[in-house]
Amino acid sequence: MAYLIGPDTERMTHRVFTTADAESAFALNSDPYVMRYTGDTPLTSVDDARRFIADYPDFDEVGYGRWACVLKETQTIIGFCGLKYLPDLDEVDIGFRLLRRFWGRGLATEACIACNSFGFDTIGLKRIVAFVMPENVASIRVLEKAGMQCDGEFDYDGIPTIRFATTKSGSG
Repeated sequence: MAYLIGPDTERMTHRVFTTADAESAFALNSDPYVMRYTGDTPLTSVDDARRFIADYPDFDEVGYGRWACVLKETQTIIGFCGLKYLPDLDEVDIGFRLLRRFWGRGLATEACIACNSFGFDTIGLKRIVAFVMPENVASIRVLEKAGMQCDGEFDYDGIPTIRFATTKSGSG
């Protein structure tokens, strides 16, 4: 089953990105401040964003992925949050990224909590992890507020990170 619609929160809905969202995805994934702690290469054009969205395999392959975070009040895409299966580690990772103008409002924490709950209660996952660069203090705080616990240092794809983890019972 593909979970094309993710969890609802008080302020957001979560849904699959469509190619019509390419401009929003480009704005998010081309901002150097948003991208600085991700390890990802920034997108260079709206066409790159459109291709990335069209070629994103996770929902077809495992049934879930990174959902667009859409503000209910304005229907504006403000970023993404969701789950990604990492076959090399046999783990499910939660990731989130928001446009800068939406930082500091608790939206990332709200999305992270909802997506973790969705992973446990709807998908039936047993454990969810997150990888964050030690310098990314704001994202570390989001993960802590979302109930995730530090699980040690971890070199992921050649990048030194801190791994956070949680289970349905709330432990790491």
